[in-house]
Amino acid sequence: MKCIICHGDNIQMTMIQETLKIENDLVYVPISIPVCRNCGERYYDRKTMRFLEQLYQTLRKEKQMNLQEIGKILLYSCDNVQSELNQIRSHL
Repeated sequence: MKCIICHGDNIQMTMIQETLKIENDLVYVPISIPVCRNCGERYYDRKTMRFLEQLYQTLRKEKQMNLQEIGKILLYSCDNVQSELNQIRSHL
């Protein structure tokens, strides 16, 4: 099999963590799929896509299904992001 992006032939089964976004939460789902070792393009078969779609629908209804909290996602907010960036850049 050749990669449709880079045309390389180094595609191998790789364990990845697919991310599903459920409202404000991110759920990492470990799956094994073919991945191009040259460019990182991922290839999903129908069975894997159906699994991810069904899991997504189930998690939207039942949030605590086999989930383990592994960290937090934090959102930085400020009134003027551009002025904050300029201050940071001035210190570099």
